[in-house]
Amino acid sequence: MGLIGSLKKLRNEFLRKVIYRRYSIGPGFYSGIRVRIWARQKVQIGRNFYIGRDSFIESDVIIGDNVIWANRVALVGRYDHHYQQIGVPVRLASQIRDKDYNWLGVNSMTTIGSDVWVGYGSTILSGVTIGDGSIIAAGSVVTKDVEPYSIYGGVPAKKIRDRFNSKADLEKHLKTLQKFPQR
Repeated sequence: MGLIGSLKKLRNEFLRKVIYRRYSIGPGFYSGIRVRIWARQKVQIGRNFYIGRDSFIESDVIIGDNVIWANRVALVGRYDHHYQQIGVPVRLASQIRDKDYNWLGVNSMTTIGSDVWVGYGSTILSGVTIGDGSIIAAGSVVTKDVEPYSIYGGVPAKKIRDRFNSKADLEKHLKTLQKFPQR
Protein backbone atom coordinates (compact mmCIF):
# COMPACT_ATOMS: atom_id res chain seq x y z
CA MET A 1 0.00 0.00 0.00
CA GLY A 2 1.39 3.35 -1.04
CA LEU A 3 1.31 6.67 0.75
CA ILE A 4 -2.09 7.67 -0.68
CA GLY A 5 -3.61 4.31 0.28
CA SER A 6 -2.21 4.66 3.80
CA LEU A 7 -3.60 8.19 4.13
CA LYS A 8 -7.05 7.04 2.96
CA LYS A 9 -7.01 4.20 5.46
CA LEU A 10 -5.96 6.59 8.23
CA ARG A 11 -8.71 9.05 7.26
CA ASN A 12 -11.37 6.33 7.31
CA GLU A 13 -10.23 5.09 10.72
CA PHE A 14 -10.30 8.68 12.01
CA LEU A 15 -13.87 9.07 10.75
CA ARG A 16 -14.91 5.72 12.23
CA LYS A 17 -13.27 6.10 15.65
CA VAL A 18 -13.37 9.87 16.23
CA ILE A 19 -15.90 11.74 14.11
CA TYR A 20 -18.58 9.01 14.18
CA ARG A 21 -17.57 7.50 17.54
CA ARG A 22 -21.09 7.72 18.96
CA TYR A 23 -22.16 5.14 16.38
CA SER A 24 -21.17 1.50 15.97
CA ILE A 25 -19.18 1.16 12.74
CA GLY A 26 -17.29 -2.03 11.93
CA PRO A 27 -13.80 -2.40 10.46
CA GLY A 28 -13.20 -1.91 6.77
CA PHE A 29 -15.26 1.31 6.71
CA TYR A 30 -14.67 3.50 3.65
CA SER A 31 -16.16 6.96 3.21
CA GLY A 32 -16.02 9.17 0.16
CA ILE A 33 -15.73 12.93 0.58
CA ARG A 34 -18.63 15.10 1.78
CA VAL A 35 -20.40 12.20 3.50
CA ARG A 36 -22.61 12.99 6.49
CA ILE A 37 -23.88 10.50 9.05
CA TRP A 38 -26.44 11.46 11.68
CA ALA A 39 -29.14 9.58 13.55
CA ARG A 40 -31.36 10.47 16.46
CA GLN A 41 -30.59 7.23 18.31
CA LYS A 42 -28.65 4.57 16.42
CA VAL A 43 -26.34 3.89 13.51
CA GLN A 44 -24.96 0.38 13.46
CA ILE A 45 -22.81 -0.55 10.46
CA GLY A 46 -21.18 -3.93 9.87
CA ARG A 47 -17.84 -4.83 8.33
CA ASN A 48 -16.59 -3.54 4.99
CA PHE A 49 -19.12 -0.77 4.42
CA TYR A 50 -18.40 1.55 1.49
CA ILE A 51 -20.29 4.84 1.30
CA GLY A 52 -19.62 6.91 -1.81
CA ARG A 53 -19.06 10.65 -1.98
CA ASP A 54 -21.88 13.09 -1.30
CA SER A 55 -23.95 10.40 0.45
CA PHE A 56 -26.00 10.88 3.60
CA ILE A 57 -27.38 8.84 6.45
CA GLU A 58 -29.92 10.96 8.30
CA SER A 59 -32.01 8.35 10.10
CA ASP A 60 -31.66 5.46 12.54
CA VAL A 61 -30.28 2.45 10.69
CA ILE A 62 -28.76 -1.00 11.02
CA ILE A 63 -26.55 -1.97 8.06
CA GLY A 64 -25.08 -5.44 7.55
CA ASP A 65 -21.67 -6.55 6.27
CA ASN A 66 -20.16 -6.00 2.83
CA VAL A 67 -22.56 -3.26 1.75
CA ILE A 68 -21.76 -0.71 -0.94
CA TRP A 69 -23.47 2.63 -1.49
CA ALA A 70 -22.61 4.44 -4.69
CA ASN A 71 -22.18 8.20 -4.78
CA ARG A 72 -25.09 10.48 -3.81
CA VAL A 73 -27.12 7.86 -1.95
CA ALA A 74 -29.37 9.22 0.79
CA LEU A 75 -31.16 7.59 3.69
CA VAL A 76 -33.65 10.20 4.85
CA GLY A 77 -36.40 10.36 7.42
CA ARG A 78 -39.94 9.96 6.23
CA TYR A 79 -41.23 12.27 9.00
CA ASP A 80 -38.36 14.65 9.74
CA HIS A 81 -40.66 17.66 10.17
CA HIS A 82 -44.00 17.79 11.99
CA TYR A 83 -45.91 19.01 8.93
CA GLN A 84 -49.29 18.67 10.71
CA GLN A 85 -48.37 21.00 13.58
CA ILE A 86 -51.40 23.30 13.84
CA GLY A 87 -50.70 26.99 13.30
CA VAL A 88 -47.01 26.55 12.49
CA PRO A 89 -45.48 26.83 9.00
CA VAL A 90 -43.59 23.65 8.02
CA ARG A 91 -40.32 25.59 7.95
CA LEU A 92 -40.79 26.49 11.64
CA ALA A 93 -42.42 23.25 12.78
CA SER A 94 -40.67 20.91 15.20
CA GLN A 95 -38.23 18.50 13.59
CA ILE A 96 -36.69 15.16 14.43
CA ARG A 97 -33.40 16.80 15.51
CA ASP A 98 -35.23 18.61 18.34
CA LYS A 99 -34.82 16.91 21.73
CA ASP A 100 -38.53 17.24 22.52
CA TYR A 101 -39.76 16.00 19.10
CA ASN A 102 -42.49 13.44 19.73
CA TRP A 103 -44.29 13.00 16.43
CA LEU A 104 -44.07 10.28 13.78
CA GLY A 105 -40.72 8.72 12.93
CA VAL A 106 -39.17 8.87 16.40
CA ASN A 107 -38.77 5.08 16.63
CA SER A 108 -38.47 4.36 12.91
CA MET A 109 -35.59 1.95 12.23
CA THR A 110 -34.24 1.23 8.76
CA THR A 111 -32.59 -2.15 8.21
CA ILE A 112 -30.24 -2.88 5.33
CA GLY A 113 -29.03 -6.47 5.09
CA SER A 114 -25.59 -7.77 4.16
CA ASP A 115 -24.27 -8.03 0.60
CA VAL A 116 -26.41 -5.09 -0.61
CA TRP A 117 -25.55 -2.66 -3.39
CA VAL A 118 -27.36 0.69 -3.57
CA GLY A 119 -26.91 2.47 -6.90
CA TYR A 120 -25.97 6.06 -7.69
CA GLY A 121 -28.41 8.76 -6.65
CA SER A 122 -30.85 6.48 -4.85
CA THR A 123 -32.95 7.62 -1.92
CA ILE A 124 -34.09 5.29 0.86
CA LEU A 125 -36.90 6.46 3.12
CA SER A 126 -36.65 5.59 6.80
CA GLY A 127 -38.44 2.58 8.21
CA VAL A 128 -37.88 0.18 5.31
CA THR A 129 -36.04 -3.12 5.27
CA ILE A 130 -33.74 -3.98 2.37
CA GLY A 131 -33.14 -7.72 2.41
CA ASP A 132 -29.76 -9.45 2.20
CA GLY A 133 -28.16 -9.61 -1.23
CA SER A 134 -30.41 -7.05 -2.89
CA ILE A 135 -29.53 -4.42 -5.45
CA ILE A 136 -31.18 -1.00 -5.72
CA ALA A 137 -30.91 0.44 -9.24
CA ALA A 138 -29.45 3.91 -9.74
CA GLY A 139 -31.86 6.78 -9.17
CA SER A 140 -34.44 4.72 -7.29
CA VAL A 141 -36.60 5.87 -4.40
CA VAL A 142 -37.18 3.05 -1.91
CA THR A 143 -40.45 3.57 -0.03
CA LYS A 144 -41.31 -0.04 0.87
CA ASP A 145 -39.50 -3.19 2.00
CA VAL A 146 -37.21 -4.95 -0.51
CA GLU A 147 -37.14 -8.74 -0.79
CA PRO A 148 -33.80 -10.51 -0.24
CA TYR A 149 -31.67 -11.29 -3.31
CA SER A 150 -33.73 -9.19 -5.67
CA ILE A 151 -33.24 -6.14 -7.86
CA TYR A 152 -35.47 -3.12 -7.36
CA GLY A 153 -35.61 0.08 -9.35
CA GLY A 154 -37.73 3.09 -10.20
CA VAL A 155 -39.69 5.81 -8.46
CA PRO A 156 -41.08 4.40 -6.30
CA ALA A 157 -38.84 1.33 -6.43
CA LYS A 158 -40.49 -1.91 -7.53
CA LYS A 159 -39.11 -5.40 -7.99
CA ILE A 160 -37.52 -5.83 -11.40
CA ARG A 161 -36.30 -9.39 -11.01
CA ASP A 162 -34.45 -11.82 -8.76
CA ARG A 163 -30.73 -11.14 -8.42
CA PHE A 164 -29.78 -14.63 -9.59
CA ASN A 165 -31.15 -16.45 -12.64
CA SER A 166 -32.01 -19.61 -10.73
CA LYS A 167 -32.46 -20.96 -7.22
CA ALA A 168 -29.42 -23.19 -7.86
CA ASP A 169 -27.27 -20.09 -8.52
CA LEU A 170 -28.58 -18.43 -5.34
CA GLU A 171 -27.84 -21.56 -3.29
CA LYS A 172 -24.33 -21.76 -4.77
CA HIS A 173 -23.78 -18.09 -3.92
CA LEU A 174 -24.93 -18.59 -0.33
CA LYS A 175 -22.75 -21.68 0.08
CA THR A 176 -19.71 -19.86 -1.33
CA LEU A 177 -20.34 -16.84 0.92
CA GLN A 178 -19.86 -19.06 3.96
CA LYS A 179 -16.26 -19.58 2.84
CA PHE A 180 -15.69 -15.88 2.06
CA PRO A 181 -12.97 -14.45 4.30
CA GLN A 182 -13.87 -11.43 6.41
CA ARG A 183 -11.44 -8.57 5.81
